[in-house]
Order: sequence, then structure tokens, then C-alpha cells
Amino acid sequence: MIYYVSKNGSDFAAGTKEAPFATIGHAASIAFPGDTVRVHGGVYREWVSPRFGGTSEHNRIVYEAVEGERPIIKGSEAVTGWEKVKGTVWKKTLLNSFFGEFNPYATAIAGDWMHTPCREYQVHYGDIYLNGKSFYEATDEEELYSDDERAIPPCTREVYFLSKYGGYENPKDTLYRWRAVVDKHYTTIYANFREYDPNRELVEINVRPCCFYPRTAGVNFITLRGFEIAQAASPWTPPTVNQPAMVGAHFSRGWVIENNIMHDAKCSAISIGKDETTGDGLTRFGRKSGHRYQLEAVFEAVRKGWDRSTVGSHLIQNNEIYDCGQNAIVGHMGCIYSVIRHNHVHHIGKKYEYMGSEQAGIKFHGAIDTLIEGNNIHNCTLGTWLDWQAQGTRLSRNLYHKNERDLEIEVSHGPCLVDNNIFLSPFSFDCYSQGNALVHNLFLGNMHDEKVWNRTTPYHYPHSTLVAGVSETLGGDHRCYNNLFAGRYPSEGVGYGTKTFDDFADCFDKYSTPKEFEVGISEKENGERGSLGAFLTVPQPVWMGGNCYSGFAKASRHDADAVVAQGLAAELRETEETLELILTVPEDIASASCAPVTTKRLGETRISSMPFEAPDGTDYDFSFDLLGEKRTDRIKPGPFATLSAGTHTLCVWKKNLLQ
Repeated sequence: MIYYVSKNGSDFAAGTKEAPFATIGHAASIAFPGDTVRVHGGVYREWVSPRFGGTSEHNRIVYEAVEGERPIIKGSEAVTGWEKVKGTVWKKTLLNSFFGEFNPYATAIAGDWMHTPCREYQVHYGDIYLNGKSFYEATDEEELYSDDERAIPPCTREVYFLSKYGGYENPKDTLYRWRAVVDKHYTTIYANFREYDPNRELVEINVRPCCFYPRTAGVNFITLRGFEIAQAASPWTPPTVNQPAMVGAHFSRGWVIENNIMHDAKCSAISIGKDETTGDGLTRFGRKSGHRYQLEAVFEAVRKGWDRSTVGSHLIQNNEIYDCGQNAIVGHMGCIYSVIRHNHVHHIGKKYEYMGSEQAGIKFHGAIDTLIEGNNIHNCTLGTWLDWQAQGTRLSRNLYHKNERDLEIEVSHGPCLVDNNIFLSPFSFDCYSQGNALVHNLFLGNMHDEKVWNRTTPYHYPHSTLVAGVSETLGGDHRCYNNLFAGRYPSEGVGYGTKTFDDFADCFDKYSTPKEFEVGISEKENGERGSLGAFLTVPQPVWMGGNCYSGFAKASRHDADAVVAQGLAAELRETEETLELILTVPEDIASASCAPVTTKRLGETRISSMPFEAPDGTDYDFSFDLLGEKRTDRIKPGPFATLSAGTHTLCVWKKNLLQ
């Protein structure tokens, strides 16, 4: 059955092309497996909660735009009748019943791993949009009227990175401010519209936390295609709570989210994360740390049947996602076996209204056998953050630029493969994990590696959600082959090139010869094979080869055959249809060749005892470069199959992906 929806329709109509429904939500309440809901252009202000899902990949429920039209789902309402207060400040008073069960102007953003802003005030889920542009929440009445731009981002987290790589792109935007006063019956919103008369412009306020999100979990095999979705008061989504977003699968299976434009989610735009049945904000009771509750959530999910047959295997592709406070895409456990491909993700966390340890363009916990491929990620506080259980995960052929940091992998035991990517930001890779393989990448920025002794996190049986054990993160166990390190930026206290891995061992020999363990371990432990103390104190090894270094980048002592030459440089140039990499290669690097990388050469990670292999158990194929070109017998370092001396112009991203 094909149902149609139009702004000129009626929910009492038949839902046919000639007699369409008026709301997407009504169609979603009756659509069954195999049905398609086609939506005409127009603005639909509703929370669409699909009642049913499909039964298989071939028997889905599809929600799609009518060809050539752009339907828009908004979590906001247009508000008129503003009253002038003083100067350029206006107000609008609404009954609290206007917001229903959730009033975003009375609810402060809070939760695990969110860091309070510098000044003593709260940021709320509410927001105001003037002709589509969001405002900033004023800390008090004085700031509401002030003409001073916010020179310092009001946050406590990431100050180090903000001072060097961040800051407001358009400080004058911060002059457009709002604040709300909420009492028992009314919500009064005050806003400084500056030169605009709000009664002559489009003014919207966000009202709903979600735009397209099932209220219950297990609504499987949904396709969402061709929409613009915006302006939701979506909540903070750490891994210890239910993770709703502006759009999301709600701990379901087999969603396809493609060819959409999504923007202005207060926190997260897309969620493929957990639900409340495995724990929902228990840290607030103060009995245990968030880390403990997160660990318990994993075991509880396994007990409740978290596996490939029930959750995950989503496809998110060809979307543009921008201007969101926390994430473009977030997920804990629900992201397993998923593919995140060819999305344009930008300006995530760049308002700096709040900061926390869960902000990134893509932020995943428990991304088992997940592929993140061919995305363009830029102007984010952090491009991609793989946290906990990045096992069997592959990050390939992505373009990172103008981020405060490009990539972080945290408290995971691998194997996690990072291959054929371009990292152009000042800070390329922040590593708080072990068991990673860096293969055929281009790094312009700095690198940092650190052990994590105070948290144990799960590792799994290969290609499974079943937990095999838990472990600290001792660092090392990395492979670093055939990369280009351009070293454009000085380190200033962080790593540069592979020098950050110098403290690790060359091989696993020490683990098999206890008598050679470090001084400080008891004699008894020195004589006992497998003693815990020995394994905690001996550095894990790293393996390197075929890497080239230039600029500020330095080779590790482990990289015996490193090629060092000055003059390697890369710049990104934007054209009307593409992003082009202007790559300058010196002769010494152009003439370098390196050994091919294979699954066999990468070996197995020590803790998870798993090879670097594809989710179906087959070997990875490294014979194709970032552009899809076949590598010749003479393997070149970096993400490009051919690498001759001189300056090259390479198309690394094509626009108009939504056509």
C-alpha cells in the first residue's frame, strides 16, 4: 500500500494520491510492513512516532519525499504576537500547556559527563530561531540587553583545545540572545532581536524533543529518505541513559536513513543508541560512578538479548547534518554492525553553550563491526569519537578538516582499523586505547597516546556481542604502516608523528619471559607466569613500517625504515562541486615504497585475541586507495595509489550528494 501525505490533505481522508492525509504521524499509525508513505513538500510540525516496523530487509516500511519535493519536519512552532519590552528586547508569554508534558524552557540540559558552563547558570533545552538562525541563551537579564560579544566560550571542558583550535566563527551571532521565566502557569520568553521586528519575520521556538522517533523500542526495518528535519529540543545523550534524538531508531534493527538534511538539534540529530531498559540515568542517585553504570548496562543488554538479530545493522548514508549541540550521530550498543557512509557532518558543538565528554560529529560506544566510511567531517569540536568496545570497527576513506580534534579512540581493546583517511586538522588523533591499526592515512596534525588504568571496559568474542572479559587500557598493541605524517603544526605539549609511541615495547617477548619484568614486582610475581602485576607494568609492543615524515612530525624509535623529508604539504580547496586536496610531495617521499598490508601482517590484538578482519570473517583488502584506485605492485605510503614528486590536485569529496 502507498499512502500520501500533503499539507492540503486531511487525516480523515483515504490517504491516496488523490485524497492524502494531512500529517505524517497519522500515516505512521497505520502503515504496515511493505507499505510506503510518500510526503509532499511543506512544513510538518509534529513528532512522528512509527507504530509498526518492517519484518525484514525486503519487507520494510518506507517514508520518503515525493520525487522533486522537500518535506520538512520540525520540532518547533512558529510564534507571533511579540510585545516590545525595551529597546530591541521583546517578549512572548505562553501557557505552559502549550508545551504539553515537556517544557524545554523549564528543563536544563544535564546528565552524565556534561560539564557545567564556566559561569553559574544553566543552559536549557529551549531555543529560538529567527528566519532559521538559532539564538544564544542569556545567562541573566543584564546579558540579554548587553552589546558585548562573548569572547570566551562559556564552558569548562576542552578549554585547552578551544584556545588553540576553536572559538566562535561569527562572534556577532552571540548578540542574539534569549532567556525564559517559567512559573506555575506561564512561560515568558524574552529575546533580543536587534535590528529585526519579530512580528515581521519568521520566529520559531523549539517545543518537541523528537521529530521522527518511535516511542517504543524494537520498531525495525524503517527507511527515512529525502526529508529536511530540524529544530528539536533533543536531550543530552550519554551512554548511561535512554538515547532519544531528533531522529532515531530507538534500539531497533535495520533502519536506513538516507538523503536527508538535518540541522539544529539542541543535542543529537540521529540516534542509533540504547534505550532505558538497560539503565536510565542511575548515576544521579550517587551510589556508583557513571563508568560502573555503563559497564552494567552492557551486561544487562546481553542478558536481554542484545545481538545482531535484535539491534543494529543500520545504514546511514548521504545525509547532511549540521548545527547540532552534541552530536550528528550518537549511539551506545545500538550502533553494532552498522554502516555510516558518505555523510556531510559539520558545525557540531560549535555554539559552545555547553560542553561535555559526549560531544562529537559521530560518537559511538560499543561500535562492534561498524563501518564509518567516506564521510566529510569538519568544523566540529571533535570529528569522530569511538569510545568503549570499538572492536571490529573500521574507519576508512573519510575526510577530516577544520575540527578542533579529528579522531579519538578511547578505552577500547581493538581490533580497530583506521585506513585511507585524510586528517587535516591541527590535532589528528587522540588515543586512549589499544589494539588500533593506522594504515595508509595522511596526518597533518598532532597525535597523543595515553594509558587508562582506572577503568576496565569489555571486550567481546570475535564478531559477537557476548562479553569475553574486561580489561584496563594499557596502551600500545598498535600497528602503524604506510602512513604520511606531514607535521604541519607544532606539538606544544602533545605528540607529533609516531614519536608519541616511543615508550612501548618492540615485541611480546617480555610477556613470555617473566624474569625480565621491570623492577618493583615482587620476587614471587617475577617467578609466576601470568601474574597480574607483571602484565600491568610491562609496556605492550607496537609495530611500524613504511611511514614517511615531514615538517614537525617525528618518527618513533620503532620505525626503523622511516623516510624523513621536508616539503610534504596538503591544503584543501573548495570548488562549486568538489573539495580538492592540493598535495605537494617531495622527491624522497615520492620515491619511497613500502610492503603491502594484509590481515595476516596485522596479526591479532592481545586482549581480544581477534584478527583485523572484515565482519564476515574474511581478510581486509588494502589494494584500493581512498579514491578507489588499484594500488600497483610498488606500494606507496599514504591514501593514494600513485604518489609522484610535485604538486597534485585530487578530488577528495563530491558535493550534491543529496541529489
